Amino acid sequence: MSEEITAPVSGNIWKILVQVGDTVQCDDELIILEALKMENPIYSPVDGKIAAIKVAVGNHVESNQVLMVIE
Repeated sequence: MSEEITAPVSGNIWKILVQVGDTVQCDDELIILEALKMENPIYSPVDGKIAAIKVAVGNHVESNQVLMVIE
């Protein structure tokens, strides 16, 4: 089953810390989202493998937008 990782708030993608195919554990840091001049880390809610990354560094994202998919 796939798990979609979404943006908790609107902001800009500052850093992507994983690549498609990487294996991650629950609570691993995946993305740094810059919002209101603060860095907001996005953590994995599950163990799995990165199946897709739907954003790039510098992209502006809206709240609840899908950032990546973990299988």
